[in-house]
This record gives sequence, C-alpha cells and structure tokens, in this order.
Amino acid sequence: MNALRVASVQFQHLPGDKETNLAIVRSFAAQAAAEQVDLMVFPEMCITGYWHVRNLSREEIDALAEPVPDGPSTEVLLSLASEHGMTIGAGLIERGNDDRLHNAYVVAMPDGRTVCHRKLHTFISEHMDSGSDYTVFDLPNGTKAGILICYDCNIGENVRSTALRGAEVLLAPHQTGGCDTPSPRCMGAIDLELWKNRKEDSEAIEVEFKGPKGREWLMKWLPARAHDNGIFLIFSNGVGQDDNEVRTGNAMILDPYGDVLAETWKACDDMVVADLDPAVRKMCTGVRWIRSRRPELYQHLTESTGSERDTRHVRFSREDEE
Repeated sequence: MNALRVASVQFQHLPGDKETNLAIVRSFAAQAAAEQVDLMVFPEMCITGYWHVRNLSREEIDALAEPVPDGPSTEVLLSLASEHGMTIGAGLIERGNDDRLHNAYVVAMPDGRTVCHRKLHTFISEHMDSGSDYTVFDLPNGTKAGILICYDCNIGENVRSTALRGAEVLLAPHQTGGCDTPSPRCMGAIDLELWKNRKEDSEAIEVEFKGPKGREWLMKWLPARAHDNGIFLIFSNGVGQDDNEVRTGNAMILDPYGDVLAETWKACDDMVVADLDPAVRKMCTGVRWIRSRRPELYQHLTESTGSERDTRHVRFSREDEE
C-alpha cells in the first residue's frame, strides 16, 4: 500500500433528480481537489436517490437506471476524475446488459478506468437484483481497494472475503442511521421535525446523530470491520430527510485499528479528509490475525444452516425469532 489522502462525503440527495445530485458531486469534487485528495467516496445511490425507490414500479426504476460504464452519470464521474486527477466513487441504479436492475457503485479513475460493484444484499425493491461478486481493484497509486455497499458491510464474511482478496482500503458507501428496523436495540426513527428545524436548533438533531440511532450504533460494529481485517475504512452516508426517514450522516474514516481518523456529526452536507499512512497496517492486529488463520477449520462457513432468508424479508420482517 502507498500513502493516500481520502475524503468521505455525506450529503442529502434529491429523489430522482440526477442533475441536482451530480451538481453536488461536482461541487464536493472541486472542494476535495483543492485539498489534494486522491480518493473521494460518495454515498450509496446518491445520484438516483434511495429510499423513495421502494415505492416505485419496475418501469419507474428502469427510467432512473443507466448502463455502466456507458451511461451519462459514469461519464460525468470520469470527466471529474480526469479534471481533478482524483478517483471518485458514487452510487446509482445500474441497468445491466440483461436488463436486470442493480444497486451499484461506480468508481471512476483519472486514467479512464472504471469499476462497478453490485450490492450483494439488495432489499430496497423486489424489482432490483443482488450482485454475486466481490470487488477488489488497484487504485492509480497501486493501493488495493475494495467496495461493499451498506448492508454488505453488516455481514462480517463479506468484509473478510474482501480483505482476503487483498483489499487494503474499503470503500463503504451507505444510506443508514435513523432507520425504522425490527431490531429493538438497533437505530430507530428520528422525528422529521428535528431535521426540518435543524437551523433553529442544531443541537437537538445532532444529539440524535451522535446517539444510538446514529454514531453509537455505528460504533458497535464499524470499527470491528476495520480492526479485525486490518483495513482502512471510508464510511460515506446520506444525511437528512430521505423520504420518511432521516439519515444520520456521520461520515468517517477509520484506520486498521478501528480508530477514527476523521468524522462529522453535523446535520448538513459535509466532507471529512484524512491521510492514510501505510505504515499503520504493518503488523497491525487484523493483518496478524489473518496470517494466523486455519482455513481447514472453517468449511462450515460455506454450508447453509437452513435459517438463511432473502434480505428483503430479513430487513423488513417484524416476526419474533428464538
């Protein structure tokens, strides 16, 4: 791995308004370029919008979708990457060559290359399909990066599998926090009025962003993903009202020990920047533990327990389980 300056962005997208959302991407890209950023990470589906998609028909989602890498949004990202000499990742809805729809994340590099990751655990719509491949690639400076989108990161096996494929830095774009979930001690809905009144009372909404519906929930597991796998982790998230929910932002950058290098809990569009020092990975706990693995003991990890369910059912079900 080589030294890398990275940026994580949180911003409130407008549902279905790709032109406005890309204008926000352009603005942050210029800001990051002024700070000599090498890699910047935008949130999941920030170009197309996210939570409103659950209520759209197949035809309406298809109208938002684009091919990758030949679609107009990817072309914008490539143009910005070339203009600023910077690698840029952002999320959208991809229409594959087979016309299947995917929650996808596109990374555009200044040398003209693109990489696309399809979310492995898609649940936002029955009309969208999950991907089935891990994504690890070389950044222009030779650092190996991986991509996992939101729920992908919740499953520890996905992060470990990405690390085993050589990833040193994980791009982790999300739309999370403030979610109404079936788990009684996980997140929870945030009053929309707090977001609407954020300028008059910023402290009230920031308490929610820092608390168990936002940062406190993230800190239960996000540092462990970085620490146990010996990777830098760039967490990007939406912020503010997303249809009937409020995303908590909390953009942050973690080192391979799970320590926070930079973060924000502001109730607004924001960006954080940090320098990734490759020396930190040398002999860090996660790297050492991976070297100590005994793969012959782990065969059962690939066997079904019989309790696995489709992500859509797991995400939305409120059934009690033993």
